[in-house]
Order: sequence, then structure tokens, then C-alpha cells
Amino acid sequence: MRLILICLLVLMFSGLRAQESNIHEDYEVSQLMIKFKEINQKSDRVEGWRVQVVSTTDRQRMESIRQALKLRYPYLTTSWEHNRPYYRLRAGAFATRLEALQLQHLLREYYPGCIPTRDTRMAASEIIGY
Repeated sequence: MRLILICLLVLMFSGLRAQESNIHEDYEVSQLMIKFKEINQKSDRVEGWRVQVVSTTDRQRMESIRQALKLRYPYLTTSWEHNRPYYRLRAGAFATRLEALQLQHLLREYYPGCIPTRDTRMAASEIIGY
């Protein structure tokens, strides 16, 4: 019985052959891809994730939190920006949200209000692990 089943399977699969297929790309599509490639090669900025530690209207408070963060985590990069009226202190530079969530989990002990945020103006060299 097994022999018959094996023979049937061999006969069934021996009839299958790999087929070749050709893909023809439209001229407009290939031109768009070339343009997309050129734009991305010119850009020195990438999208990524950071962890926002604090958002405050008090610059001194933001600076003191930044110093405390540097003392606790000296390996961690920090950046801040001022969008009136808020000073936003952010830490880390990650390619994925999951990596930022890992840092958030670590920072929550001292900074319970920290949240992962997208950053579209990061230099590729800033991203941790790249």
C-alpha cells in the first residue's frame, strides 16, 4: 500500500515543472523608480524613533532633567527642541518603534511620562546600531 502511495506521489510531482515568467515594467514606472532613488540618495535625513522624556515650558527644568539623564545613562544620546512654548527633551535614536519602546521601558522608572515619538529629521549616523 505504501509503495503504491509513493509511486502516485512521485508521478504526480514529476509532472510539475518550473515555469519562466517575464515581467515588463512600464516606462513611467521605471522613471518614477529612478527619481525615487535619486531623491533618497540626496537626502541625509531618515525617519526614526526617539523617546520623549519631557515636554515643558520651563527651560531650566528641561536642562536639569537632561543633566540627570546624562548622569544616569551616560551612553544615551539626548536632543532637545524648542517649539514655542514647549521645550521637548528626547533620548536615543532608533530605526524602529520596538527599539524605542525598549528604552521607554527602561526610562519609566525615573521618567514615568516618557513616550516614543517619530522623528523625521535624524541623521542616519545617529541611529543606534547602524
